[in-house]
Order: sequence, then structure tokens, then C-alpha cells
Amino acid sequence: MKIIDMHCDTLLECYRKKKPLRNGPYQINLEKLKSGGCLAQCFAIFVVSHDTADRCGVKETPYGFYREMVDLYQREIAANPDLISPALCAGDIESNRSKGRMSSLLTVEDAVAVDGRIERIDEFFSHGVRMMSLTWNYENSIGYPNSPDPVLHGRKLKPFGVEAVERMNALGMIVDVSHLTEGGFDDVALLSRRPFVASHSCARALGSHQRNLTDRQLKVLGEKGGIVGINFCAQFLEDHAVLSSIDTIVRHMIYIRDKAGIEALAWGSDLDGIDGSVLEYGDYAGFPRILHALSRHFTEDELERINHGNFLRVFRENAG
Repeated sequence: MKIIDMHCDTLLECYRKKKPLRNGPYQINLEKLKSGGCLAQCFAIFVVSHDTADRCGVKETPYGFYREMVDLYQREIAANPDLISPALCAGDIESNRSKGRMSSLLTVEDAVAVDGRIERIDEFFSHGVRMMSLTWNYENSIGYPNSPDPVLHGRKLKPFGVEAVERMNALGMIVDVSHLTEGGFDDVALLSRRPFVASHSCARALGSHQRNLTDRQLKVLGEKGGIVGINFCAQFLEDHAVLSSIDTIVRHMIYIRDKAGIEALAWGSDLDGIDGSVLEYGDYAGFPRILHALSRHFTEDELERINHGNFLRVFRENAG
């Protein structure tokens, strides 16, 4: 069963460790993707800023760092044509598959590098970016991050954020609401003419982390034709957990299916971005163990939708 995973932070690890994407010491590398059953992997450019940039030793502006990471992504994918090729639309994934190759999708985590300039969204699209999360953990020109404070968590998109969502829809770039406030989520649900995603989130009823989605949000996401990618971070799966266990992943999948529908389920592992989590399944190569556990609760048709069908539908309805 072939997997499409909507989120990982492996590119940042490549930047920091200076090791190749093919076989570097990461939770995801190209060899692990192949052995784990990958159909396509979304590689996020996590645009570090504020104190996160300091911790990563990044001196460039967010836009400058974004450009550097685009170059890194393009070099690494071009160096491995026997294993992987870029995908700019859903048809590219099927074409690459027919040639025996996995597909890579370039995404952006945190639109801070847009910096209030609508033309940069067009520029990012021209670089191959096909999905972008509107915020990370800091305010930017588009909106505000999630917050445990109910008042702050209710903040809406900024006027430029409304313009940005409309432009992303027009281009065919998927809108990602992971990290966004609940008020911003509601704005996207009202504004977006195309299905949107929460690329790496879980159910808040099972894990109280503020980044997880409420039952109401899950219902809205399902009604809008969107999808949520299950995050493997232990603290998202279960309060105070250190172990990212297969059982808790399965529990979230079942819960979200019951609240949002089978067509709202997808993968969003957040691998290489979940420091502090001990992974029962090891790394991406352990995906078959998770699928085996899921097979006791989902039909083969349902697993096909979860593993890649739902994402392909959303990708097709956005980018063609």
C-alpha cells in the first residue's frame, strides 16, 4: 500500500547536518521512503525566524533562508533521479509511479517569508511550492499562531491573509491551517473555494495540545472536503507522552474517521521535526507496522483512501 505523507522537516535537518537526502541520518531519507512504501513525500521548507533562527544558526532573512532552502531541495532531488522526481500536479505522481519513481512535493511551513507581498506567493508557486501553512508559532503578515488563551486563539486572518488565501486558491496552492488560530481556521473555511488541509495535526479530544483540532473543526474540515494528516508527535497523540505508539496513532485515526469521515483522513507524520518523541516504529521505514495495525480497523478501500487517495483528490482539486 503506497503512502503519501503531507509533512516532514527533513530539509531543515539536511541544512543543519549537511548530509545527503538519499541516505543521511534522518527519520526520513530516500532509501527509508522506498523501503517504507512511499508514493509521494511532501518536503516542507520550515522558514525559521525569531529565536528558532538563532537556535539553527540562520543569519538570513526569512525570505533569504527560503531561497536557500529551495536551492537545497532542488539539488537533492536532482541528484537522485533513479529514486524520486518532483510533482507539480496529481498527474505527475501517477506518471512518476509508472516509471518506478517516488514523487516529491515542495511545501512551505510558515508564510513569514511572504512578508505582505502578494507577488511572492506567485514566486513560490513558480519554484514548485504546492502547499503552504499560513503561520507557524509567531505572528506574520497573514495571521496569528494558535494559543492556549481563548481570546488570542480566536483572532482572525489579517486583511492581507484574506488576500493570500484568495491568491493561493487562484494559483492552485493548497492552504494549510496547521498552527493557525481557530479564528483563522474559520476564516479559511469561509473563504477557500478549494479543499484545504491541516497537514500535521491530531484530535484534541484525545490529546489536549492546542495545535490539535476540536470536534467542531474536524466536522467543518470534513464538510469542506479537506483532510487532516495525523501527526506522529507523542505530545500530540497523548498528553504528557514520550512514546509515539502505534496504538495511539490508530486511536486518532478511528476518532477522526468517526467525526470527519473517512475522506478526511491522511498522513502528516512531522518526522524529523518531533524531537523528544520516541518512535515505537523507528522511523519512516516502520510505516508497514502502522498499516498492519490499521488493517484491523479499516477496510482495504478505506486504507487506500487514507494512504494516498484522499490527498490525491485534494491535490487534484487544487493544482489539477
